[in-house]
Amino acid sequence: MILSVKNLSVGFDELNVLENVNFDVSPGDILAIIGPNGSGKTVLLRALLHTIPYRGQIKWEKGVRIGYVPQKLFIDWSLPLTLREFLNLKTKIIGAGAGELEDVLSLVKLPGSFLDRPLAKLSGGQFQRALIAFAMIGDPNVLLFDEPTASVDTPSSAQIYEDLHKLCDQRKMTLLIVSHDLSLIYSYANKVLCLNKQNLCFGHPAEVLTPERLHELYGTPVKFYVHEHRFVGEEHEEGHEHGHEHHHHDHD
Repeated sequence: MILSVKNLSVGFDELNVLENVNFDVSPGDILAIIGPNGSGKTVLLRALLHTIPYRGQIKWEKGVRIGYVPQKLFIDWSLPLTLREFLNLKTKIIGAGAGELEDVLSLVKLPGSFLDRPLAKLSGGQFQRALIAFAMIGDPNVLLFDEPTASVDTPSSAQIYEDLHKLCDQRKMTLLIVSHDLSLIYSYANKVLCLNKQNLCFGHPAEVLTPERLHELYGTPVKFYVHEHRFVGEEHEEGHEHGHEHHHHDHD
C-alpha cells in the first residue's frame, strides 16, 4: 500500500468534519473522492498533506513524493507574474534545476514559449495545466488533485482527465482526485471513496456507484452518462437521448 488511512477524524471548534474515515490506496491507483458540498473532501486532502490536525492514522509509504493541485489559488491578478516566475517559486524551494521548467510544461502539453506569458493571460484550461506543471516539479509519485475541472469547460475537462490518466500511466504515479464529474470518474478511476463526513462507500466505481448509494450520498436522484452508453441513477425520461453529468462546485 502506498497509503493507508484508519479511523481518520478531523474537527474544528468542536464540529466534526470527518469521522472515522477508512480507506487504502495501492501504487498506480486512481482514487476518486466524491460527495456533496461540505462533506469534507478538501479537508481530507489537507489532512493527507499533514497541514491540519487530525486524529487517527495516515500512513504513507516511505519515500513517497507528493504533488498537490489545489482547487483555488489566490493570486493578485493585477501583478505581472509570468508563468516562469510562478514555477520558479517551487524550483527555488526544492532546489530543482531551471531546465525542469520546460520538462514539466511538456508533460502538461504547454509550449515553452508560455514561460514568459503573464498568468493573467492564460485561459482557464491553460492555467489548470500550469497548476499541474507546478505540482509535477520534483517528480512526485503521488498527485493530490482538488477539483480539476472547476474552472474549465466540459471539453477541456474531459481532455484534462485523459491527459492525467496518460500522465499517471507514463510516470507510474498514483492519483487521488476530488471530483464531481461522475461520468469521467466512471471512465478513469479504478477506486472511488464516497464521502459525507464518513466514508459511505469505497471500492470500484462500477460496483459501488449504485443508484441507491448515490441517492444516499447526495440526497436527490442523480443520473449520469457512462462510457457504456447506459444510465446510472434515475431512469431517463422518454424523449431524452442523453444523460447529464452531475456537477457541483465544492467549498469544503
